[in-house]
Amino acid sequence: MNTQEMMRILDSIARDRNVEKSLLISDLETAMVSACRKFFGTLDADEFQCSVDAITGEIQLYRYNEPMDMDPGDFGRIAAQTFKQVMIQRFRDDERQSLMEEYSSRVGTLVTGVAQRYDRGALVVQVDRAETVMLRSEQIPGEQFMPGDRVRAMILDVKDMGAQVKIYLSRGHPDFIRRLFEIEVPEVMERTIEIKAMSREAGYRTKMAVSSIDSKIDAVGACVGIRGSRIKTIVEELNGEKIDIVRWNESSQILIANALKPAEVNEISLCFELGRATVVVRDDQLSLAIGKRGQNVRLAARLTGWDVDILTPEEFTKGLTILSETLHQIEGFTDEMIDRLAALGMISVFDVEEIGEDLLMSELDFDEERSQHAVELCATRAKEVAAQQEIEKAESAARKAEEEQAASAILSGAASGDASPEVAAAAILGAAAAGADSGVENASTNEDNAVEPDEASENRAADILGGEA
Repeated sequence: MNTQEMMRILDSIARDRNVEKSLLISDLETAMVSACRKFFGTLDADEFQCSVDAITGEIQLYRYNEPMDMDPGDFGRIAAQTFKQVMIQRFRDDERQSLMEEYSSRVGTLVTGVAQRYDRGALVVQVDRAETVMLRSEQIPGEQFMPGDRVRAMILDVKDMGAQVKIYLSRGHPDFIRRLFEIEVPEVMERTIEIKAMSREAGYRTKMAVSSIDSKIDAVGACVGIRGSRIKTIVEELNGEKIDIVRWNESSQILIANALKPAEVNEISLCFELGRATVVVRDDQLSLAIGKRGQNVRLAARLTGWDVDILTPEEFTKGLTILSETLHQIEGFTDEMIDRLAALGMISVFDVEEIGEDLLMSELDFDEERSQHAVELCATRAKEVAAQQEIEKAESAARKAEEEQAASAILSGAASGDASPEVAAAAILGAAAAGADSGVENASTNEDNAVEPDEASENRAADILGGEA
């Protein structure tokens, strides 16, 4: 047996697979014992022993602790096959354990690999000597990689699946952006600037709140960089995903106002019992505050940890008026009490119904009987308000459908020459204005309540006028 060649092979395996050479030698000894037992047909696990010199590679076999004068090459084909199978299995186990230890310590760090292929929607990426997986849910929507493309991602998790180690990557996790900022902004890596909170919708938009422990360093300016140099590099890595950086503040009201930028906020009322923030904005700021498909308010809610409701001044006043009218039926109820409830974030009959009697008893000094009566009145009025809102919503939807149908008819007539482009444009713009006037009664973090400006009608009108010109 060529022991020097065997030791060179063990050195190569240890180097390529990042496995300790001593473990490989131990595997070799175990495999040799298995081959001896197979050759002699014994079931006694302690009958044979083997030792391999770590320097020379010399193999010495023992039987009941007595040296055996036998060359391993004389074992025959069946024993040799047993030796091979045991060696392969032990080497794989060592490699799996090595991968588990190496990548478990790197969870949360960035790695760069090469895209291999897509397997049922999951991207397989070769990272160093390991084949990793990026599930569809951890990919950025709309992002596609070709085989051979460079992929930068974060190690999300490492799992031992028994036969293999599964290493999961992510580009959609919020911490992926955190790690990019640590690379591009030295102050973040040094913890001079701290990322206090973050919310993300991968591929679309990210909001992050930052603060600085050094008063001389502007946290937002440092993250953006000179002329946006730092943030630009990160945005390019994310294929154009928008990143909003806002200043962190311990005051929830100030933080919520910062998180809703670029919209301007008039007033914020916090209800700690419900974990809800009611934000009042002007009509012209409503679309900005809500964002496209409710994205701005949704991300702001995740960033701040509050449920955020967006209301116009008229909606806010209407809710307080209904609440005041309802509770004024209670003996001893005053305008000062409605102000106290508003300061506590209770601005509608729905809030009083949800919070219940305890708060009224503690804050308004109501007895139990009056508190129960107040909650019952609010519950009854809440059902009436909800029914009225459903009627108004149905009427608004019907009105909008009629306007769209009329606009389509006018467009068809204009296309066939039956109506002048000026008449078509005026009708379309009028329908759009009427639709905007119908408004939305309440906007919240729920995506179904999101409102966004409809520019389609104006665009169609401009196309008609341009075409006729």
